[in-house]
Amino acid sequence: MSVRIVRLGSTRLPGEGLRLGTVRRPPRGVPKDEYASRDIYDVWLPTLAPSEALLKDARAALADGDEKAWKSFVRRYRAEMKSPDARALLDVLAALSHQTNFAVGCYCADESRCHRSVLRELLAEHGAKMT
Repeated sequence: MSVRIVRLGSTRLPGEGLRLGTVRRPPRGVPKDEYASRDIYDVWLPTLAPSEALLKDARAALADGDEKAWKSFVRRYRAEMKSPDARALLDVLAALSHQTNFAVGCYCADESRCHRSVLRELLAEHGAKMT
């Protein structure tokens, strides 16, 4: 049993389990009843997505590959994930990872410049069993 970090919309892997979307907004132009069948997500968890303000501030700088901007984003995202709701959800997911397989993800093409890379670290820090 474990957590897998995925790109939403990618083909599901065998045994992946439930797919959780840790994004601020649902996909545009896709009917809600097709999210799962299109391998987007089964359950939406915006609590683990970066805030609108953080995304707005970081989007342009991150697109340019600015290392300083990336470090600032990581620091600010980690601060957001210290909220009581986010911490509790990370604890729940970490505990569930020892009982069942599931995946968490985002739409970004490059995981190394996406909040899901930080989310991978946060889940591990909370004791999750990672794939």
